[in-house]
Amino acid sequence: MNTLVKTIEVLGIIAFALTGIYAARKKGMDLIGVYSLAMVTALGGGSLRDIILNRHPLFWIQHYQYPVFLLALSIGASLVEQAFFERRSMVGIVLALDALGLGSFSASGAYIADQLGCTLFISSILGVTTGIWGGVMRDIVCNDIPYVFQRTELYATCSFFGSWTYLLVYRSLENDIVAATACIGVTFVLRMLAIRYKIKLPV
Repeated sequence: MNTLVKTIEVLGIIAFALTGIYAARKKGMDLIGVYSLAMVTALGGGSLRDIILNRHPLFWIQHYQYPVFLLALSIGASLVEQAFFERRSMVGIVLALDALGLGSFSASGAYIADQLGCTLFISSILGVTTGIWGGVMRDIVCNDIPYVFQRTELYATCSFFGSWTYLLVYRSLENDIVAATACIGVTFVLRMLAIRYKIKLPV
């Protein structure tokens, strides 16, 4: 499963880093700002999960390739003209990447908590924590009200259902690959449907 965890972590890191880079470039940040926002968005949720679970070193310190890769990605993005990030088509791409990252980190968070002996509910909450808190930190750094705390289309709810999907499928089939794929798929589809049909939680 270590290989699977690394795979879905890398998938989530790439997806979330790109959303962080997009936010930084939209705000007109320099390379330091772009890299910082990429790091916060991609690694923030997993770091909080590891701190809660007392896992040391933090996952991105253990796998030092992650921050090195994010630096290379940030440098590359900083060389792209600002106009590229202003394109209307970028919005849809960023939303899809964000949904993909949300599903990936929900799966890895739920798996890690479950393997450490947490109950199903706590494992699902830590899946959500891993999935949403990088974006929360990104929005705070950008001086915005965190998206997930606004009454917008379903976000944390998608992660919650995705995390439960992972846990229930894994407990039923004992196949982590199927469980992770199901989690990512459910989270992604729910998020895209929520955006498409403007589905929100009741007040």
